[in-house]
Amino acid sequence: MAAYSEDQVAEEKSIVSGVSGRYATALFELALDSGALDAVEADLSRFTALLAESDDLTRLVRSPVFAAEDQLRAVTAVLAKAGIGGIVANFIKVAAGNRRLFVLPAMITDFGRLAAAHRGEVTAEVTSAEPLSEAATAALKDALKAKIGKDVTLVASVDPALIGGLVVKVGSRMVDTSLRSKLNSLKIAMKEVG
Repeated sequence: MAAYSEDQVAEEKSIVSGVSGRYATALFELALDSGALDAVEADLSRFTALLAESDDLTRLVRSPVFAAEDQLRAVTAVLAKAGIGGIVANFIKVAAGNRRLFVLPAMITDFGRLAAAHRGEVTAEVTSAEPLSEAATAALKDALKAKIGKDVTLVASVDPALIGGLVVKVGSRMVDTSLRSKLNSLKIAMKEVG
């Protein structure tokens, strides 16, 4: 077992919480103890990509309609086909067996936060109207690093309802430069004038 100082344990607890945090912390500690942190991150990224590509897999993960045995059988087949094994496969199977598969995306996000904190990085959640280009991602990372003073890991998501712009959340701070927010502010200002 890795030895943690009280400060490290307190820091981990403040980064993640709830069911997803407990599972993510257990996975993180197992990956760290096994010396497999990079491999676990890579497998989790591959599984996240599978979720993004498949509406059926997303429905399986999120839906409470499926029995635990059916979810376990299905994710076992998906993991085998994707070549994801070891710690991550066992972790996902435990989540399925415990009827916690619907929390898996949050567990993966929390694991990423723990891994980033371990490396001395800060995680920024970025939501954009369309996927960011590599150049935009690099520029955003550089801008955030200059502002925060630490390396930044981006967790990107897409929300077409934003119309344009970005919503960036780092810890408890959020910057919303989305066109949707600007239009809502304009609408409120126009109501106040009339």
